[in-house]
Amino acid sequence: MVHSAYDSFELISDCPTKIEAIEAYGPKLLLGCSDGSLKIYAPDSSSSDRSPPSDYHAHKLHQEPYALERNLSGFSKKPLVSMEVLESRELLLSLSESIAFHGLPNLGTIAVITKAKGANVYSWDDRRGFLCFARQKRVCIFRHDGGRGFVEVKEFGVPDVVKSMSWCGENICIGIRREYMILNSTNGALSEVFPSGRLAPPLVVSLPSGELLLGKDNIGVFVDQNGKLLQEGRVCWSEAPNVVVIQKPYAIALLPRYVEVRSLRAPYPLIQTVVLRNARRILQSNNSVIVALDNAVYGLFPVPLGAQIVQLTASGDFEEALALCKLLPPEEASLRAAKEGSIHMRYAHHLFDNGAYEDAMEHFLASQVDITYVLSLYSSIVLPKTTMVSEPEKLMDISGDSSHLSRGSSGISDDMEPSTPLHLLESEESAALESKKMSHNTLMALIKFLQKKRYGIIEKATAEGTEEVVLDAVGNNFASYESNNRFKRSNKGRGSIPVTSGAREMAAILDTALLQALILTGQASVALELLKGLNYCDVKICEEILQKNNHHTALLELYRCNSMHHEALKLLHQLVEDSKSNQVQTELIQKLKPESIVEYLKPLCGTEPMLVLEYSMLVLESCPTQTIELFLNGNIPADLVNSYLKQHAPNMQATYLELMLAMDENGISGNLQNEMVHIYLSEVLDWHADLSAQQKWDEQTYSSTRKKLLSALESISGYNPEPLLRRLPTDALYEERAILLGKMNQHELALSLYVHKLHVPELALSYCDRVYESLIHQQSSRSSGNIYLTLLQIYLNPRRTTKNFEKRITNLVSPQNIGTPKVGSANTVKSKGGRGNKKIAAIEVADDIRVGQSSTDSSRSDGDADESSEEGGSTIMLDEVLDLLSRKWDRINGAQALKLLPRETKLQNLLPFMGPLLRKSSEAYRNLSVIKSLRQSQR
Repeated sequence: MVHSAYDSFELISDCPTKIEAIEAYGPKLLLGCSDGSLKIYAPDSSSSDRSPPSDYHAHKLHQEPYALERNLSGFSKKPLVSMEVLESRELLLSLSESIAFHGLPNLGTIAVITKAKGANVYSWDDRRGFLCFARQKRVCIFRHDGGRGFVEVKEFGVPDVVKSMSWCGENICIGIRREYMILNSTNGALSEVFPSGRLAPPLVVSLPSGELLLGKDNIGVFVDQNGKLLQEGRVCWSEAPNVVVIQKPYAIALLPRYVEVRSLRAPYPLIQTVVLRNARRILQSNNSVIVALDNAVYGLFPVPLGAQIVQLTASGDFEEALALCKLLPPEEASLRAAKEGSIHMRYAHHLFDNGAYEDAMEHFLASQVDITYVLSLYSSIVLPKTTMVSEPEKLMDISGDSSHLSRGSSGISDDMEPSTPLHLLESEESAALESKKMSHNTLMALIKFLQKKRYGIIEKATAEGTEEVVLDAVGNNFASYESNNRFKRSNKGRGSIPVTSGAREMAAILDTALLQALILTGQASVALELLKGLNYCDVKICEEILQKNNHHTALLELYRCNSMHHEALKLLHQLVEDSKSNQVQTELIQKLKPESIVEYLKPLCGTEPMLVLEYSMLVLESCPTQTIELFLNGNIPADLVNSYLKQHAPNMQATYLELMLAMDENGISGNLQNEMVHIYLSEVLDWHADLSAQQKWDEQTYSSTRKKLLSALESISGYNPEPLLRRLPTDALYEERAILLGKMNQHELALSLYVHKLHVPELALSYCDRVYESLIHQQSSRSSGNIYLTLLQIYLNPRRTTKNFEKRITNLVSPQNIGTPKVGSANTVKSKGGRGNKKIAAIEVADDIRVGQSSTDSSRSDGDADESSEEGGSTIMLDEVLDLLSRKWDRINGAQALKLLPRETKLQNLLPFMGPLLRKSSEAYRNLSVIKSLRQSQR
């Protein structure tokens, strides 16, 4: 876009002789004329200035008329073709019939390179002091020796006459009639670049970066020092230029009819045209561009950058204005930042209003504007209330007046042109604009803007939160903590943190807006990831929009990260229930299962055990194993769980205790074991009562619960058997009674039940084996075999043991057993005959239950045995006796067993018992004899 980059000023208007060459030296102009003279012009204001010549180069051209100061006639025999001031060496290089060097400022001849006679073009490398020139089809290289002479270095042949040339690093780029070539200054090797134009002669221009601009008719092509094309576009001049000079940030070309100024930044737009007819030469000086006509000289003086920036901004060329801002000097850094921010803001609004939303957000981002300013463009985005006082954003007017841009909460931007005030917008246009601003593209651009701003804001907010926690820990709280109107929120991993700082308020605004934009653009998965990480979303606002759009998963995460577990679990339970009836979205059905509640509760076991118990009741029946694993892995006290289940889910109490016992047998206390057994017994008693009422009871019938009860009674040791024994009916459940009596060491009573009530001798024998082995493990081998003698006595005296059984049962269990409340059940147990609640009678002393004192006394006479046998009469269980003796001969005291046997027992029937017993006794006797002999021999 065209603007005034240079102001044209006529420096010399009436040169009497045609100007052939021009150069600037400090504030003065050197003109090489057609008559071979050299004319020196100086500003009118300094014509009387006689400052030392050495100070001249420190000055710049003046924007004022120049007057002739000195005329050197006969400076050259022929008109000068070109000349150049070598400031670092205080020399003037001139090309005429040859190349000559004159000292400055006196212009005395220093050297003349005679070999350059006939040269038409040259190039000077000031860094190395190298001169190259071309004459006909030869290229010569000379080096300045630092004094008054020059030394020839190389001479190379080239294919054609050189029209233009320039140093490019260590090489030389030459333009001949048909093409451009790179000449290696060391060995003379030539490499082709590309053909030159057909309409205009070759033109080689060196750039400050070391690269080259090569002319091809009206197109300028960029190449590097090796001649390789650079992908930076092309400069398209209006016509083929004669000369091009570079003065950053512009390239100035001398065209036949005018001077054209273009930007050096792609796409190299036209900046300005300066009409100067018959211009012959153009030259870059320190602070300007000099254009020589036939008899006049014009200076193109750069317009101050600030003024150019104002022009560009006013005309809407924001990119070029920003590029010029970067050229402001370092000492104007604050001004530069202000101008850039203002331009970015204007450019952002321009792009936003024209539908380039993403580009607009990039410029809002570059302007460092507060996010609330950008969010004010989106009136449908609800922001949390803050304690911050937001002032209207003011833009510095880069033209210097007091105008500024502001944005209200309506979301309608001011037009960039002051001629279109906001109040002229019609209501329909406002509605259309609002609809456009809330479209998908605008929100997508906003999301990218917020995501780019988010890292820095969240980092500051987190740092402030951490600092406050540390200060609070050491007792150095800020006074703001006591404010009654603090902006509070809770967040994941931080609990409740008061948001009193600007950074955290800004973080809350950003995250809340970002979540809304993500939801409105259908990016629910991204919104979910936002909530799973560290975030400052406002709960109330985000909850409302998530509920409105049915984003249940994100809403759950919002509740979770803000420790709103009650709300989360209620929602989760509702979704699980709805999923059973397919009332929720299809994609959620696979995710929403009862196990989802268990998974949610897992992290809460350590901090919210009662909450876990409350909501675990909702899924205990549907997934009991996972729920009880939750209780166990979460280290929730088992007594607490059991108590809660007893009150709220009594039907699952047994299941919990069963699974807990299966998972961790040592982890269940005696109380809980006792509780579980009572629960089983209550169910079994109810079952027995029902069958008895129907007269269908059978002692050999086993329900699943009765099997559990028997297994628990047998395998668990932590319960108290006495209360359980009192609850049993007197005429049923003998197997349970036998196990309980065994737990109370009432072995004779237990064995009597197995033999006389259950009529299962195998169970009695298994019982004896268990007692025997337990006593062996307790290293009580002397009395361990008595249990078999007890069973033997029961077999031999069935009538006496039956009477004894009934008598001792009467002592153990009171005749009235009033129904004891069942554990884990709402009903009470009622059995035949009733059951009292009196305490268990004192257990008889050990000599009443130990056979060794009652039936195995070694002093007992045969008559006593006869009495016993006679008492038993024909009911003696001789077959069971003989079977017991033959199978357990190694565990029974043989002498005591023989005393108990009736006299009529045949010896032949005792062979299975006596044979191995005698062999073992004989072997033991022999072993003892050998040991005795060995001990005697050692003496």
